[in-house]
Amino acid sequence: MKVRRSNRLVDMTRYLMEHPRSLVSLKFFGERYDSAKSSISEDLSIIRHTFHSWGMGRLETIPGASGGAVLTPFYSKENAEKAIADLVDAVSDDTRLLPGDYVYLSDLIGRPDILRRVGRLIATQYVDQDVDVIMTVETKGIPIAQSAAMYLNKPFVIVRNSSHITEGPTVSVNYVSGSVKRIKKMELSRRTLSAGANVVVVDDFMKGGGTLNGMKSLIKEFDANLVGMTVLAEGEVTGKRLVDNCTSLIKVNAVDDEKKTIQAGPGSFIKDVFEKE
Repeated sequence: MKVRRSNRLVDMTRYLMEHPRSLVSLKFFGERYDSAKSSISEDLSIIRHTFHSWGMGRLETIPGASGGAVLTPFYSKENAEKAIADLVDAVSDDTRLLPGDYVYLSDLIGRPDILRRVGRLIATQYVDQDVDVIMTVETKGIPIAQSAAMYLNKPFVIVRNSSHITEGPTVSVNYVSGSVKRIKKMELSRRTLSAGANVVVVDDFMKGGGTLNGMKSLIKEFDANLVGMTVLAEGEVTGKRLVDNCTSLIKVNAVDDEKKTIQAGPGSFIKDVFEKE
């Protein structure tokens, strides 16, 4: 059945967004809409221009019999700054402050609109890097890893604090908690990570960096490669962190005035992604 151009454009955009970073052949679209390749190419040009103009990603077309179109979602610098400003506004609430100067973020991590922004921001950071898998630790980092994995179109793996019989054989490491200086253990199933895999580590909150350092050690045990580390929020810490080169979307600190309040602001994301030398 012949499809009108307006309907084609809507459905093509939807399909490309649901299959990010995947090559979709022009033949597939031509058969889907009973349209000539020339018409499909014109439609893709419109979509490419729209994504570029709004700073929401890039659409590349690959010529040849095995070619097609690939949509890579990301944020322009302007859109990233707006997304991070919205996160800062959402966190700037003194009632979020918990004992030990931690900040309550669980409600934000449960919001689909927040997760979409966070996932797209993380995908922006690694848009031109070779990534095979996203890694996080149970439990609060899971929604963030899932959102990032969706935009990067890569699987994500969950590091656990204890063995699950359904995981099969596991690899475990001991690590030092950066904030309370306790020895802890984390485990990952042998089947979930291959030697040589390129891994991005994500988590919800970083204080001393002990958990991130533990995942870094675990990646080394698998003979895999650490591409980078990104957290939703970075807290203030006294002394030296256990990890370097971790990107944060926002920073949240407890200010000890007459009563403790939250001071929130942008993290290192803009500098690390858009202003690096």
